[in-house]
Amino acid sequence: MDKTTQTELEAAAFRRLVGHLQERTDVQNIDLMILAGFCRNCLSKWYKKAAEERGLEMAYADAQAAVYGMPYTDWKARHQLAATEEQMTAYEACQKAKI
Repeated sequence: MDKTTQTELEAAAFRRLVGHLQERTDVQNIDLMILAGFCRNCLSKWYKKAAEERGLEMAYADAQAAVYGMPYTDWKARHQLAATEEQMTAYEACQKAKI
């Protein structure tokens, strides 16, 4: 496979992942962190870093809007629930396991 095709496929897969996460507002970031070790905010940071590596300036809020499909503050107000004690315990255990 040539590099251009590979890049196009990777971009399409990324767009599909982002679209899926935008549709699945019921999936909380903390659950993604517990199960997969990354969340929408991680994707936003990676997106911003990729832009900067190519010499493009990008505000973190703009990267978040690209991933969330809206400003993060709007998404948070509409969809984010407070983490439960169980979620926080599981998250902390995952963080300790990384060390």
